[in-house]
Amino acid sequence: MSEPIRFFYQGSTHSVENASPTRTVLQHLREDLHCTGTKEGCAEGDCGACTVVIGELQDGEVRMKSVNACIQMLPTLDGKALFTVEDLKNQQTLHPVQQAIVECHGSQCGFCTPGFVMSLWDLYLKHEDDDNIPERKQIDEALSGNLCRCTGYRPLIQAAQRMCELPKQRFDRDAMTSALRAIERKESFSYTHDGQSFHAPRTLAELLALRAARPQAVILAGSTDVGLWVTKQMRELVDVIYLGQVAELKRMGNIDGMLEVGAGVSLNDAYGAIAALYPEQLTDMWKRFASLPIRNAGTLGGNVANGSPIGDSMPWLIALGAEVVLNGVRGRRVLPLEKLYLAYQKKDMQPDEIVEAVRVPLPAEQLIFRTYKLAKRFDQDISAVCAAFSATLDGNTVRDVRIAFGGMAATPKRADHAEAALEGKVWDEAAVEAAMELMTRDYAPLSDMRASGEYRMTTAQNLLRRFWLETRPDAPLPASATNAFAHA
Repeated sequence: MSEPIRFFYQGSTHSVENASPTRTVLQHLREDLHCTGTKEGCAEGDCGACTVVIGELQDGEVRMKSVNACIQMLPTLDGKALFTVEDLKNQQTLHPVQQAIVECHGSQCGFCTPGFVMSLWDLYLKHEDDDNIPERKQIDEALSGNLCRCTGYRPLIQAAQRMCELPKQRFDRDAMTSALRAIERKESFSYTHDGQSFHAPRTLAELLALRAARPQAVILAGSTDVGLWVTKQMRELVDVIYLGQVAELKRMGNIDGMLEVGAGVSLNDAYGAIAALYPEQLTDMWKRFASLPIRNAGTLGGNVANGSPIGDSMPWLIALGAEVVLNGVRGRRVLPLEKLYLAYQKKDMQPDEIVEAVRVPLPAEQLIFRTYKLAKRFDQDISAVCAAFSATLDGNTVRDVRIAFGGMAATPKRADHAEAALEGKVWDEAAVEAAMELMTRDYAPLSDMRASGEYRMTTAQNLLRRFWLETRPDAPLPASATNAFAHA
């Protein structure tokens, strides 16, 4: 039986009954509600003109996060709160975020301004209980998903500092908690319209049963990829199963010497937890992996299940020896992550299986590990090459070598020949050069709009040399000395 979509919007519960399950939040705002403050720029989660803030209950508390309305499907709002630029007015008084943009001349043509306002409001909420002015790196991260074609970032950065100096306008979290509890569902949610269906199970058991009954359904997590199937490929998704309400998939914890990250944990939370284990190696990758709104919406489990050959998560996960937990009605099984990918967009998964979790090994003694991303832009760009290397140094001898690349093959792939050339050898330049040469037997990269095959091969080989330079026992080159060369 179909139920209406219910979410908190502009001070009350808003219900939707006659909309396609794949209608986006942005389309509903602009075309159905005629709230046109939220803009459409790219319709693929890149420009940030459509940025909104979503509030939801997690462990009994309200959690707010900025997301791109253009790729979020309307039924995913069920049980949540939606905030747009129209919500910031208070009896015709500008919110400190808006007032700061006015004072700092942060609005130029104005098209991108509502998106900037909402990203800054998300940052403001994180500082409303203290008197601290956000640091520059916090501001840059908050605005990482917003593009300004007028090139006017300086006054917006000034506004991000100024907004915290103005008189506070506090967000009533207690009232928000009460409002969300009033519409919180205790049972699974199903919504149908015009032959399309959307299912949001609340337990893992319900999810597995649904998947077994509907093996052709599209599994939806953060919608950062599936959303583009709708907005760019114009695909009609008949049956969708949404993971966002399954509590078991949002857990993280240590299991048998590994950090297990549930498939419903956001990319930002997952990267944050894993980067805390490997701060020197993964913090830079974390901040360069897409924009904050994309990381807020997307999930690590979805990233792994998608298995894009140019995805940035898989190479370093494979290099660390990560495992993927698959689950179905016939039981759970665990695979080394690299074994999941059989060919382009083909995975070792049964029709009834889902990715339940990703397991990442905890740091070990003598482990050397690095990951590098090469792209045309330093921030917010798809990699031409993503590389990851790990090994254990036994004195000056290399053991347990793992080399993985994205962008070099039809799947995220290990360099078997290069690894064999290094295994058990002295960690010196001669061994590295031999492994670099053998990479030509491991990969035959394609040329495309991002890079030529020749460029990819040359840079992949050079990244192995860089790994050696940074980790060699005698006079290693500090990673900070080479950070400037992390992009091309």
